[in-house]
Formats: sequence, structure tokens, C-alpha cells
Amino acid sequence: MFVALGLPTQAQQPKKVARIGFLTAASETGISHLTEAFLQGLRDLGYVEGQNISIEYRWADGNFERLPDLVAELVPLKVDVIVATVTQASLAAKNATGTIPIVMVAVGNPVDAGLVAGLAQQGPNITGTSVMNDEVVGKQLALLKETFPKISRVAAMWNPANPVFQKLQLREVESTARGLNVSLQKVEARNGDEIERAFAAIAKERTRALHVIPDQVFTTHRKRIEQQFLAAPRFSPTREEQSGSSRQATRPNSSSSLVGHAIFFGRSICRRTESIGAHRLLRQ
Repeated sequence: MFVALGLPTQAQQPKKVARIGFLTAASETGISHLTEAFLQGLRDLGYVEGQNISIEYRWADGNFERLPDLVAELVPLKVDVIVATVTQASLAAKNATGTIPIVMVAVGNPVDAGLVAGLAQQGPNITGTSVMNDEVVGKQLALLKETFPKISRVAAMWNPANPVFQKLQLREVESTARGLNVSLQKVEARNGDEIERAFAAIAKERTRALHVIPDQVFTTHRKRIEQQFLAAPRFSPTREEQSGSSRQATRPNSSSSLVGHAIFFGRSICRRTESIGAHRLLRQ
């Protein structure tokens, strides 16, 4: 479904500037490319920051425990909508307000996370889309095993500071590993320093394959992870381990996801301004 915003022929543009609360567990620099995708999606709908919208950014910088305090700063500002990226931010927003519309972004499984009762049922003030990648992370592991069939041990890097989303993902990886007869070396990493310690632990165990479970901390430090990975010869499979050409597992396009969530923001703002006849939703 695509949603477009149109102006009624006899209505005037409202003077009020809509205010967005943007809540994320990441850092400003870590997801700048994704934030720009979101802003571009808003511009495509006619919403330009500094003109007819303002955005209150709240960055947790990888510290998930800060999310409740950050959303508590947004609620008194009476923002028109809260855009919450990833599961923990969405849960923090849901727990903080039952009236301000919430658009959840990049939530793995909103039903199991307790955000909504069902995929066909929105919450009273929460909407958005789910990447539903619980199964994807398992399939990525299966693809790794298919590409390198002799590999029997894989390191799984996860962030325990993001417990709801990460545990759902880790559960799927563990289930797939059992089916593939692959043992997992679970390594924890909550920040950049712990990422380096995780690689040291992997090296100590001589594990030759790595599965990074999606997380905003890992997105923020993706270059550090890539550098550590490329600098480690232990991740080069032996001739016996390698079979066929190397392939890369597919991942959800986060930039496209944020462009799409700009549409949900537009719908939320429309609902707030319908009473003055400023906007109308057109569904195609």
C-alpha cells in the first residue's frame, strides 16, 4: 500500500509546524545514512525540516538503558508523533505514552516483543512495519553452512543490552545451529570496546566463521567490525571448508525501510490535522 498526501482544493496550509520526536538507540554519526533516508522520504511527501516540521532527536549512543529517560524528555514536549527505531526504543515509547502516535521502525517481531497483539492489529497509538527477520538470521546461518559445509563451529555476536530483540534473534540462530549440527560460540558486545574483546575471544577459540546478529550498536560500529574481520586470517576458510563460490546473505534494506516509515509519519500527522481540514489521505 502506498500513501500520498494531498491538499484539499479549498483548504489553506496550516501554520502549525508539526513536531516529530525521533528516538533511537544508535548514535547520530552511526546511522547518519539512515537518518538522511528518513528525511528524504519526508521531503518526498512535502515535509521539510525547518519549514513545516521540526524534529527533536534523542540519541542513546548505544546505551539502551537510557531510552526510557530519553522518551520521557519527548512526551512533555507534546510532539505530534514519535518515531522509534528498533524494538527497545519502541517499547520505551509505548510504556511512556498511550496517546502520542508511535511509528515503530526496524522491529524484528512486534507480536513476540509485546508491541502489538497481532500483525493485523495495530495498537491504540502504535503503527509501523516489521522487518520480521527472526527467520532471516537463521537462514543466513544456513547459507553460511551451505557455502562452507565443513565448518562445524560459528561465533554469534550479540548485544545483551538489547535483550528483547536480540534474544528473539539469538533463539532462532540457536535453533538453526542445532539443525545444522553446528556449535555456537556466543560472544557478547555492548559497545566498540567489547566488540574488540569479542574478536579476541573468537581468536582464542580459533573459531573460523562469524555471524553478527543485527543491532544498532553493530550498525554504528560496522566499519570497526569489518576492519577486525578483514584483518583476521582465521576467518579465511580452508580449501576443505570452502565449497563453490562465496555468497553473501541478503539483509533488509534499512534505508528503504526508513523512507517507507516517512509515509507512516505523514499519515499520523494527517490524522492530527484532519480537524482543520488541512490534509487528506489518498490511498492507492
